[in-house]
Amino acid sequence: MQGVGNDFVVMDNRFSSLSEDLSSLAIRVCDRKFGVGADGLLVLDNSDRADFLMRMYNPDGTPDVCGNGLRCIARYAREREIVCNDAMRIETLVDVRRATLRRDAQGEFVSVTVEMGQPHFAPSEIPVSVSGSRVIDLPLRLPGEYCLPITSLSTGSTHSVAFVDELPGDEEFFRISPMVENHSIFPERTSLMWCKVEAENVMRLRIWERGAGETLGCGTGACAAAVASILHGDAHKNSPITVMSKGGTLQIVWNESGILMTGPTEWVFEGEFLI
Repeated sequence: MQGVGNDFVVMDNRFSSLSEDLSSLAIRVCDRKFGVGADGLLVLDNSDRADFLMRMYNPDGTPDVCGNGLRCIARYAREREIVCNDAMRIETLVDVRRATLRRDAQGEFVSVTVEMGQPHFAPSEIPVSVSGSRVIDLPLRLPGEYCLPITSLSTGSTHSVAFVDELPGDEEFFRISPMVENHSIFPERTSLMWCKVEAENVMRLRIWERGAGETLGCGTGACAAAVASILHGDAHKNSPITVMSKGGTLQIVWNESGILMTGPTEWVFEGEFLI
């Protein structure tokens, strides 16, 4: 399945007994040359706290939280009749999140809205090894005397947002992004959202995800960029923010209840993978 170009292998693990751990399986499955190929492995499992549990693993095997994955697995669970309602509760690595399928007047699927919780700004919660209460426009010094101002926060996953006049070309993007991901101030690494503000409440991203590299979309990253744009004064809280990436467009709202993310999901194909 895919959501704004963020593609996943989705697996129902409620009745399975795997012969290998899920991190190792994710590395094999997500390999685009020798596996199925995906930005992540989504594993649906039983939960005592919600309708079901979602585990997400990056292509390098690290567990993570994923907004686009939440939308995909919500549609998967509904259309496979794992849940019987368009509204559901999904347990994740960080907490229980609500998801709602949206339909048109004819009852056809349109999009999924997921509750993403409140963003976290304290450096210890991101985590990032700096002082202060928030990380806003921190001048991150990189090799080659390169300095990139970043705003870092957590939306369930660690993100850094760099506001730029123009999105970087390939040379700058592939040279700088891994340096930021693996910078020593990030004990668990960070994703990097290169962000160009197109207009008020409208922005465009080029995305580098920790553990995955460049991806066409990132739900938690889009949420982080939207919140960061509000902190920068380029967008308004309580109003829909349009976040565009190479894979498509998401609508983000941050209000007193938390972050809401709305976007499409698509089935791509089904198959079998030999364990």
